Amino acid sequence: MDITLELVAIPVSDVDRAKAFYEQAGFHADHDHTVSDEVRFVQMTPPGSACSIAFGLGLTQMAPGSLDNMQVCVDDIEAAHAALTERGVEVSPVEDFPWGSFTYFADPDGNRWAVQQKVPRDAG
Repeated sequence: MDITLELVAIPVSDVDRAKAFYEQAGFHADHDHTVSDEVRFVQMTPPGSACSIAFGLGLTQMAPGSLDNMQVCVDDIEAAHAALTERGVEVSPVEDFPWGSFTYFADPDGNRWAVQQKVPRDAG
């Protein structure tokens, strides 16, 4: 039996601000549906990912900004760092560890993301 992770809820305080930020970061807007005054569903997917994020109204009881260490992986951490920087996303300097090279960013609510190149830059 396969079990696939398809969708992760991200707690945000301002749906439109979050959508603009994730579009700025390069995520694709898949859905934006207002179901009622209490429910709005926005789904966005990082380029090349099989898993999406969702945020909106009435989707989660988590406090905005409480999600920590969501992780995405890339083949080239320096290219990812440059692309995010060029898009105006504030990212940390790249750090190298035995298990990979990382840069970090946070959305406007403070939900924190790690971007990992699985093979450290200095391994080659």
